[in-house]
Amino acid sequence: MSTEAFDYVIVGGGTAGCIVASRLAMAGDASVLLLEAGGSDLRPMVQIPIGYARLLFDKDVNWLYETEPDAGLAGRRSFWPRGKVLGGSGSINAMVYMRGLPNDFDDWRAMGNIGWGYDDVLPFFKAVEDHDDGDPRFHGRGGPIHVTDVSRDVHPLCDRYIASCESLGFPATPDFNGERGEGVGIYQINTRSGFRSCSANEHLRSARSRRNLEVRTKSLATRVLFEGKRAAGVRYLRGGTERTVTARRQLILCGGAINTPQLLQLSGVGDGARLQAMGITPVHDSPAVGRNLQDHLAVSYFYGSSVPTLNDQLGPFLGKVRAAFRYALTRRGPLAMSVNQGGGFVRSDASQPVPNLQLYFNPVSYTRTPLSSRKLLSPDPFSAFLISFNACRPTSRGELHIASTDPTAQPSIRPNYLSTERDIDEARAGCRLLRRIAATKPLADVITGELYPGPQAVSDDDLLEDFRQRADTVYHPTCTARMGADPRESVVDARLRAHGLENLRIIDASVFPTVTSGNTNAPTVMVAEKGAAMLLEDLGR
Repeated sequence: MSTEAFDYVIVGGGTAGCIVASRLAMAGDASVLLLEAGGSDLRPMVQIPIGYARLLFDKDVNWLYETEPDAGLAGRRSFWPRGKVLGGSGSINAMVYMRGLPNDFDDWRAMGNIGWGYDDVLPFFKAVEDHDDGDPRFHGRGGPIHVTDVSRDVHPLCDRYIASCESLGFPATPDFNGERGEGVGIYQINTRSGFRSCSANEHLRSARSRRNLEVRTKSLATRVLFEGKRAAGVRYLRGGTERTVTARRQLILCGGAINTPQLLQLSGVGDGARLQAMGITPVHDSPAVGRNLQDHLAVSYFYGSSVPTLNDQLGPFLGKVRAAFRYALTRRGPLAMSVNQGGGFVRSDASQPVPNLQLYFNPVSYTRTPLSSRKLLSPDPFSAFLISFNACRPTSRGELHIASTDPTAQPSIRPNYLSTERDIDEARAGCRLLRRIAATKPLADVITGELYPGPQAVSDDDLLEDFRQRADTVYHPTCTARMGADPRESVVDARLRAHGLENLRIIDASVFPTVTSGNTNAPTVMVAEKGAAMLLEDLGR
């Protein structure tokens, strides 16, 4: 078995790994190796924004995870797509740019994570941004990741949605990441000149010409190698051959909320008793590995429309052709965007101290295909749209654990959705709110009827049962190697160093102390930027 040595070895070439690798490589002459289990991101469906519709079920770029049956979802399994490609889930997601609300990060700091409050992380959000026209107090210009304001291109129905929400007392906001995140409006997205703007495109590509950076795709890490408590390197499979590489300065795990705890457990870091029961000799008893799993759970309400929607543009063959021509000529139109056009962050009632529900407005619908086979470019053959919501900060906690010592086997994922009364109450409140919005003018003026759940769902119990039957993940798993001061309750400290181990850092969404309010890609980018800065601070740079 051949063994190589690099100064830094990074496991996982996803959103965070691409950033950390590029920052380390461009800061000096230290040698950096980035290992990614998937392949190249140079694919049309990755680069064209609406192409993510074709990637949700593509095994070539997607881990295609599935949870265990969940009591909160009436015993259903949930499909969890995660990126298996350079750029990770940032190469296959819907590109919504949402940092989270300021209180999310102030809560992180209040939990004992010094340096992670909103005022602490704002400079990192700004540094990474190349924003169209944001308030300079809250946004940056000239950074690697481009943020696009698509408000001039969204479907006209979005205006009706916003007006109806305002009629209900929810304020309109032009920028969820600006001075006031609360309210309703249009989501900004991560695109540049009509193409996806993500860490693989913007960070890694500019750094790959550096001689001190090597990127190896199709390289699956199978085990972290320890010398006592020191992470000395990693074993990985590439081309059917098992190889070993050592890390002279630091081994950095960037595998994400599923793959990072999976690799730790395979390597003997986790709940010692559970590992022993599987025949794995514990290297370090760290019971929080794989626990505290948090995710956003959403349901969609579908409505028929008396005016054309995106269904009418993207459904017919000629409509697809027109959209393709527009995109080819102008890099604008529905193919240059996400279908998540409108949305917001609102309070379900006046007693809530901060927004507790996230809204989504999509001027398109898919009622004739189940989620497991939904094709965003083949919507319903009639005019319709959907409104969705999820709780911003769910209190249910799940876990994941390896089901086999085979590193190619999927871990057992147990989200434990709706396992607290608060989450159940917020599910009911969110369902009622969607109906209130749909019943309010001017949106109500164009609604021909509620398609799902339909008029048969009347009582709170009816709505909750429908939620259990139809709700699903918004693809935001986090917190499975969370940051904190207590080694029994967390996996890394506030400088992202693994508790009780040496030479090992974790920099990805698994370290979130709690899930943020909103989409999780932007805060993952921030964590990666801040984590890379910490590594460079260790070098005195």
